[in-house]
Amino acid sequence: MLLAIDAGNTQTHVGMFRENELVEHWRLATVRDATADRLASELSGLLGLRDLRLGDVDGAIVSSVVPQLGHEYEGVSERYLDGALALVGPQLRTGMPIRIDNPRELGPDRLVNAVAAYERCGAACIVADFGTTINYDVVSAEGEYLGGSIAPGVEISLEALSRRAARLFTIDLDAPSEVIGRSTQAALRSGVVYGFAGQVDGIVARLREALGEDATTFATGGLAAPIVPFCEEIDEVDDLLTLRGLRLIWERNR
Repeated sequence: MLLAIDAGNTQTHVGMFRENELVEHWRLATVRDATADRLASELSGLLGLRDLRLGDVDGAIVSSVVPQLGHEYEGVSERYLDGALALVGPQLRTGMPIRIDNPRELGPDRLVNAVAAYERCGAACIVADFGTTINYDVVSAEGEYLGGSIAPGVEISLEALSRRAARLFTIDLDAPSEVIGRSTQAALRSGVVYGFAGQVDGIVARLREALGEDATTFATGGLAAPIVPFCEEIDEVDDLLTLRGLRLIWERNR
């Protein structure tokens, strides 16, 4: 059994694979100062829902954009998994050349998404990952990671708006009932949902133009659901793309 863990700034996505099959997955709030023991306790609790223990895990792979959590997951590996954990970084084989100025500054989640998307379509592709930020990552037809764009995410934009505008407040990201909002809440919902959908379409169209060829565009991430239905440039939605990419990288390093 393989545990695949994507530790983001806001959420942590945990998946459990048997061979190539994802049999269960969970989303948790990321606790940035969690210790190795706390992480092990959380993982044990999740596995217990399936009548399993950490000792049943044959291996684990972690992508973490929070550096201190990467270190703590290594502690989980040493204390509870007999060292059978891989942390996504330059030491792992991904099968994807990285064509940016400084490959070491590339976020592991972005690389994992690119690997998964290219494996899925075998051609030029773009991934839009809706998390704390919205990451746009571009892969060439030859399977090379070319770079991309990073924009502020939906939640941090809403938080900034509510802090800076005294008469505005946070909202649930439900689908707008109409473009012309007839209340403050409806106007906010319309502006946020249609505004981010327009951002996605605009950036993806420019990335496709810069790439110079057609590219399949995937959307993923915990905050994709309220925005993607209003986008025109997204071809496929895969909420599990990062977990699938982690499994692929694990297999390429066995």
